[in-house]
Amino acid sequence: MRNMAEREEMLDEDTQKGQFMTFQVGKEYFGISISYVNEIIMMQPITMVPEVKDYIKGLINLRGKIIPVIDVRVRFKMDPVEYTDRTCIIVINVKTTVIGLIVEKIAEVDTIQDSDIVPPPSLGRKDSEQNKYVYGLARTGDTMKLLIDPEKLIKDEDLEVMEEMQDEEE
Repeated sequence: MRNMAEREEMLDEDTQKGQFMTFQVGKEYFGISISYVNEIIMMQPITMVPEVKDYIKGLINLRGKIIPVIDVRVRFKMDPVEYTDRTCIIVINVKTTVIGLIVEKIAEVDTIQDSDIVPPPSLGRKDSEQNKYVYGLARTGDTMKLLIDPEKLIKDEDLEVMEEMQDEEE
């Protein structure tokens, strides 16, 4: 017989299945499985870190925990834009590392069934940055959402750099 905590955890996984946090970057809408998402916070002061990739914006202090943040727009090789009052940080957990994703605007939590997800088309363009991280497309209402695999968005060498940045700050 399973204990209560295990049962609750299984229930959480069931209710999270098919749930995606959707957000806007440029004119595109993206989704990330809610199972990766810890929380969404307003923009915070960012401590810059020298000699890191341009999309790694630096570190924030979230309730005493030092978290590296990346700008999703810059990661997708789009021109950077000024942060506004709509700019948010989606705090996610990837490969045991907590990371903040800076996005222009949160859209909503969408329920997307596996049957509504299609693989992205191969357009023969090997240079398309965002397609490296997109594992599927889903139509919700009249909007097409590009579903992101956060484990591809964050490279292993980036994780190493981010872990080092966290260690130095603590």
